[in-house]
Amino acid sequence: MTMLKEGRPTTPVAVAHAHMAPATVTGNRALMLEEALIFEIGSTETTGVDFAPAPKVVSRLGGLERKAIGLPGLSEQETVRHYTRLSRQNYAIDLGLFPLGSCTMKHNPRLNEKVARMPGFADLHPLAPQSTVQGALAVIHELAQWLVTLTGMHSVAMSPKAGAHGELCGLLAIRAALEARGDARSVVLVPESAHGTNPATAAFCGYQVEDIPATPEGRVDLAALTTRLGPDVAAVMITNPNTCGLFERDLKTISDAVHAVGAFVYCDGANFNAIVGRVRPGDLGVDAMHINLHKTFSTPHGGGGPGSGPVVLSEALAPYAPLPFVEKQGDQFVLIEEESAQDHHGGTFGRMVAFHGQMGMFTRALAYIMSHGADGLRQVAEDAVLNANYILRSLDDVLDAPFGTSGPCMHEALFSDKGLAEGFTTLDIAKGLIDEGFHPMTMYFPLVVHGAMLIEPTETESKAALDQFIMALRSLAERAKAGDEALKGAPYHAPRRRLDETLAARKPVLTWEAPVMAQAAE
Repeated sequence: MTMLKEGRPTTPVAVAHAHMAPATVTGNRALMLEEALIFEIGSTETTGVDFAPAPKVVSRLGGLERKAIGLPGLSEQETVRHYTRLSRQNYAIDLGLFPLGSCTMKHNPRLNEKVARMPGFADLHPLAPQSTVQGALAVIHELAQWLVTLTGMHSVAMSPKAGAHGELCGLLAIRAALEARGDARSVVLVPESAHGTNPATAAFCGYQVEDIPATPEGRVDLAALTTRLGPDVAAVMITNPNTCGLFERDLKTISDAVHAVGAFVYCDGANFNAIVGRVRPGDLGVDAMHINLHKTFSTPHGGGGPGSGPVVLSEALAPYAPLPFVEKQGDQFVLIEEESAQDHHGGTFGRMVAFHGQMGMFTRALAYIMSHGADGLRQVAEDAVLNANYILRSLDDVLDAPFGTSGPCMHEALFSDKGLAEGFTTLDIAKGLIDEGFHPMTMYFPLVVHGAMLIEPTETESKAALDQFIMALRSLAERAKAGDEALKGAPYHAPRRRLDETLAARKPVLTWEAPVMAQAAE
């Protein structure tokens, strides 16, 4: 059996079941239709439409003509059916609860989509004259004011397009501030409970990364952190609430200690949805923090985009923020670029993107904020925390909760594989969830917990939806603890059976090759 270093099996286990339905001739299972590749449906020798022969003309492309790329020809009906059948095999937030821990996959209000598609926003060109896009610039400016107010920070850089992009922006601002005072520092401290992108971003910026251990209760070891602080430390990157689903109660003390040695505090704000309207990071001494608009403010994300990661900055870092940014001058909104930045923004470290950010995310986020209002945003955090604690306490009698005694969790509940029967793993429970009609939770992360199951229900799920999920997960946990061998063969009802996780990740087959036809010997 193939094993990963973590010790979990990755090769599917063959389990015989007499009760399983016999195979069908077509491969279809009722409305779960077997779908061939588009290359297997059509042929490169055919086309879905008929054209009259093109007249012979002399090419003016000088040898740059497009060559055939081997796409199959399908009719409109074949094309529509193919992609519609594929779409039915996707799991989406519009189908059911999406319990990915730390990813905040919550319902996206359709009002957000309506606003994002309004003329003047959806068709905005980044090179349009500023006098013709005053409404769009006003949206960016108003959203920026909301973000500064909600976080208690001094200013905000709106252009970063994702969380990790925002981390890079924050660290570049920190590096620019240090260079401006002639202070060469080489180390960034990252606690074990931080997001995995934090150390990657620090390393990308050229810093040496050092880990800070967590306490047994899942929070930053304050003594270890303060002991390591020194003149070589540029910043501490801390996630709050952290990846164990806990609030870092010592963050103000940590910030004071970091500032005392001349360093800066970067806060990963990916989990801001758990404290929005309740806590202002600026009051805790944070110098820079990215905000995932596509998480906290309920815009769609996943699959690599779309996203937006504005970075709020303290007064000490504001002069080094990237360009461009929107400024109100009189009754006009002006986009400050390199040409106009020298008189009052000369310390900027440069640009993060070609233009001024993700307009679709800005409009969605502002629509979400304005429809909720200040009191509604506070309730967002309260309901997210309530739902996570409901899951934690509803399952901690059948699943091990390693930090269940560390106080209430925040936005997500964390369980481990401790107590499962010999040979059963988190992976078995996750595959069983697929049969129950749920996308699996985040698995094996954070790394500080063996066999981690990280579950974030978000504030948009009803008690009835949570109860159904809890019922399914409780059943799977009981089966795993009882040693039900059938669980090792799950999923049984998905479009595909269990894959070898290691081979699928390390040796994926991403291209289609035409089968070689056997030829009879002469």
